[in-house]
This record gives sequence, C-alpha cells and structure tokens, in this order.
Amino acid sequence: MDLGLKGKLAVVSGSTAGIGFAIANTLAREGARIVINGRTAERVKAAAERIRMELRGAEVTELAADLGTAEGVNKLTEQVPSADVLVNNLGIFDIKPFLEIADSEWLRFFETNVMSGVRLTRHYLPGMLEKKWGRVIFISSESGQQIPSEMVHYGMTKSAQIAIARGVAESFAAGGVTVNSVLVGPTASEGAGEFVQSMALSRGVSPAQIEKEFFETARPSSLLKRFETTEEVAAIVAFVASTQSAGITGAAVRADGGVIRSIL
Repeated sequence: MDLGLKGKLAVVSGSTAGIGFAIANTLAREGARIVINGRTAERVKAAAERIRMELRGAEVTELAADLGTAEGVNKLTEQVPSADVLVNNLGIFDIKPFLEIADSEWLRFFETNVMSGVRLTRHYLPGMLEKKWGRVIFISSESGQQIPSEMVHYGMTKSAQIAIARGVAESFAAGGVTVNSVLVGPTASEGAGEFVQSMALSRGVSPAQIEKEFFETARPSSLLKRFETTEEVAAIVAFVASTQSAGITGAAVRADGGVIRSIL
C-alpha cells in the first residue's frame, strides 16, 4: 500500500530513540522528509546519521531543542516554520507513589508531555488548514484510559493528550486535517528497557523473567503478553499519518496490545 507520504515534511518530537525514532525512521522509509528532535545535538546527530546510513537519500533535518519549554518550541518552529505531519511523541515517565509526587513534578510532566504538543500543534495547524491537508498525532498511552496507580502524574498527561486531540479535531471539522491520539501499550523502548534491566540486575533474575512478571501483575489484561516493539507501534502511526487514513479523525487509536479491556 502506498501511504502517500513521499515528499511530505514530518516533525517528530522526541525522536532520537525508542518509539519516536522508530516513527521517524518508518516515515522516512515511506519517503517523507523528517525533522529529528531531541534535547542534545549529539543524540540528534546520531539518530539522523543512523537513518541516513539505513536509507540512502533520506532527507533528515537535525534540530536540537528542549520542547518541554516554550523557548525550545520557538527554536524549532523558527527553523521549521511549516509541516505536513506533526507527531507529538515527546514524553517522560517515572514510577512514583502519588503522595511522593511534588508540585514541581506535576508541572514538569504537564509541560513536557502535554504543553509541548499543544504549542507545536498551535503553530503548525494553521498552515495545514490553509493547505487543506495535514496530520496531527499525539502519542498517548493505554495509561490515559487505565490510570496506573504507580504513576498517576504520567497517566494524567496521557488522558490530557486524548482530550486535546479530540477537542482540536472537533474544532476544525471538515478542514482536511485529521487529529488523533494513538494509545500505545507497554513497549520495548529505551526507557522501558533500562527499567527492565535495572530490575533484573537488582533481583538477580533475567530480563525475560521481569517481563513475564510485569504482564502477570502490572498489566494482566494484556492480550499480547509481551512488550510491543517500537517498529510495531511506528507502523500504526505511519498509517494514521498517511493519505489512506482520511476516515480516521478525532479518534483514540488503540495500539495497546489489548491492555484496555473496554470494547468502546
């Protein structure tokens, strides 16, 4: 299937590793021009070079900026004033009991996970509407519907992304731009991998054992019973970003491995 992304310019926030990198790489494979973003120039350059090595002729723009701040968003949008596809992937997570989450942490999570996408969408959406074509995608999580008790602040931001995507889609109906959220399940991203490795080392067991226990206790409703790969998630995001997905807008698209038990 031709996804119709050849020549489209795609901005993927937080794309130096994990899900973000896999999304950028997949879109590049479909012929899109890619903007790689991260906080440090070193990581951005390494990610961009990796794509160029794998895909000869890929058009990749490197842009280091902390999009968890208004200043960082301004830096990116000044250098990349317009886009056809915006993937709001930037996100942080941390396991912490509710009573130990300070105000500063609530605000940091909201600024990074939510406001980065709000600011980028506010900038790029008018240009998309003028062209009568565009794709805005928020990378949310199953945690936005089934709030994890071990990281309520993270779940809050993922719920907010779902609400924003729906609200923006409602605000610009029939404008030629689709706005969706993608609800990702437990994924073998860089952060998750580091967590599994550290838990395995601390307990003297294998990472496979930690993964098995995670799906038995923390996410027992998972139908996949394993971590998704970043490439599996990226394939779904690429379709939502494509010209073929025009009928999907205002949706919370599930890519959660069956963790969410509701059928609605």
